Amino acid sequence: MIVSIQFINQCISSLSFAYIPPTLQLNMLYFSLLFLLMAAHLPLTSQQPPPPTAIFLLAGQSNMAGRGGVTNSTLTHRPTWDGVVPPQCSPNPSILRLASDLTWVEAREPLHADIDFLKTNGIGPGMPFANTILMDKPAGRTVIGLVPCAMGGTSIQQWQKGSNLYTHLLTRAEASILSGGTIKALLWYQGESDTVNAEDSELYGGRLNKFFTDIRSDLNIPFLPIIQVGIASGEGPYKEGVRRGQLGIEVMNVMTVDAYALGLSFEPDGLHLNTPSQVKLGGVLADAYRRFPPHPLAASPLRSAASTASVHSFFISMFRTLTFVLLHQILLS
Repeated sequence: MIVSIQFINQCISSLSFAYIPPTLQLNMLYFSLLFLLMAAHLPLTSQQPPPPTAIFLLAGQSNMAGRGGVTNSTLTHRPTWDGVVPPQCSPNPSILRLASDLTWVEAREPLHADIDFLKTNGIGPGMPFANTILMDKPAGRTVIGLVPCAMGGTSIQQWQKGSNLYTHLLTRAEASILSGGTIKALLWYQGESDTVNAEDSELYGGRLNKFFTDIRSDLNIPFLPIIQVGIASGEGPYKEGVRRGQLGIEVMNVMTVDAYALGLSFEPDGLHLNTPSQVKLGGVLADAYRRFPPHPLAASPLRSAASTASVHSFFISMFRTLTFVLLHQILLS
């Protein structure tokens, strides 16, 4: 007996387990389990890196994006990166970066090249941070995922809930966990732009508090570890107001690394950290992260929902495919 493909599809669409004989149900279960076992043992291709297990969000402005090695060219009189990558910033197969198209790729400097794309990017703290974290991890057991979101020249007001920058950060954070990893911390370095105006400087602490509270709430990670960098430079004269807001913040699970106390040095512009200072800062940020106590709620609850939806969709698709094959055989017999 020969039937059309359209007829079989109509049968499958109206099919439910209530009409499937027990023997056929067992056959479907057998094929499903066999398919799962085969999929679990398929090797990853060289073009597809293993998904990250530990994810870190990088946000703020230019010193988080990285301007190490960026100076004005004597030939073009435009900002140019010197291309020097220190060993602490070297690529590592166990360090990935969420690209602007929301795919995981091997991380390389400059991390923010396709995110803060209107500016010239150089060395930032992200790569030395990740390489330092990997030093005390078993080889091959941890894959770090860096999620660059920083944007040069931005104020804390531009990062408030509902803004483009806030939404962009939230979207990238949510996309980062779809492959099964866990958001471990937010690294935040911002505030130089808020030194221009006295009012912005004095309001900085309250706005920063609100930003941290909102992003934790929207990510549904109430105890998300946050490491902020206290500024050591500014675009204006009101640096101390911003620093008071940073150093005096009273939010649980927020740790502050003071760039001023570290004695970091700058590029000739006096605003952006140079490459050696970015390398040092990355290591200090890693040391700060290690001091966070493990917390059962400091994970990514969104991962469970994403994984459940993915598995559910997978089983539905597999069920329809196997049913199609088996019904096709029955009707042709």
